[in-house]
Amino acid sequence: MKSHRRRFICELAKSRAAILCIILFALIVSSCEPSHSDRIVVGSKNFTESLVLGEMFAQLIEARTHLKVERRFYLAGTYICQQAILAGRIDIYPEYTGTALTAILKEKAEGDRAEYYQKIKSEYESRFGLTLGPPLGFNNTFAMEIRGEDARRLNLKTLSQAAAFAPLWHAAFGYEFMERPDGYPGLAAAYGLHFAATPRIMDLGLLASALKNHQIDIAAGNATDGLIPVFDLFVLEDDKHYFPPYEAVAVVRRQTLREHPEVAAILDELGGKISDQEMQRLNYALDGQHRDTGDVAREFLKRKGLLQ
Repeated sequence: MKSHRRRFICELAKSRAAILCIILFALIVSSCEPSHSDRIVVGSKNFTESLVLGEMFAQLIEARTHLKVERRFYLAGTYICQQAILAGRIDIYPEYTGTALTAILKEKAEGDRAEYYQKIKSEYESRFGLTLGPPLGFNNTFAMEIRGEDARRLNLKTLSQAAAFAPLWHAAFGYEFMERPDGYPGLAAAYGLHFAATPRIMDLGLLASALKNHQIDIAAGNATDGLIPVFDLFVLEDDKHYFPPYEAVAVVRRQTLREHPEVAAILDELGGKISDQEMQRLNYALDGQHRDTGDVAREFLKRKGLLQ
């Protein structure tokens, strides 16, 4: 009898403890939820292109509205940014359609760019309370890069051709590329890639230099990397069309646009304004010339007539 009573008391205590934990968690989350009635929080991932796009968003909002803008840049990768915007920590950040489709929605790319842009937008609105701004104009797909001298010496143009030499090469990729469903595992299966050793995981900002300095032989960069022409790197053609398009867009909280509809108009103006070549030059200004992000973003926006 006593053992039953003790068991009952223990279970009751556990239940109360669980309820208390849930209440405390809810209080913590609600207390951490920021009030953005008078400001916009702009986020970015932890690489050059995301940083300069985030800075463009921030400068346009500052120039066109009376809202204060808080910058929360270098938020690691895709999943951290997604969690931050879902939790209300940030209001807007730059993303890519291919990343949203495969890494967040866990779906395959089907149809043309316009069709799956609409699909992503619809899913983000219904599932997350988020929405997409218009495509910014460029496609920053993954780029499998090798040294230009190797491409010329071996007469390589495509990933299919490069697969024959992969067993002699050392590869390095960013952490996210190693883990994502549209990253290394699927690419290796599609092309039958087998390298001399397990690919190294490196910071994205170090890959181009490591390739140039013969520390590695192939890397997964981005098509708009500013250092590709400077370091004489060669982008292998994805001849099996493994990678979907990665059009740059802004991901925004719908609540933010309800409270501040002027932000939507700003994003509409930026839509289609950045070409692949322009984005590559912007990246080079930061990575190659080591210029200030704010200055680079401001000069570009002025050239486009978006800032005075």
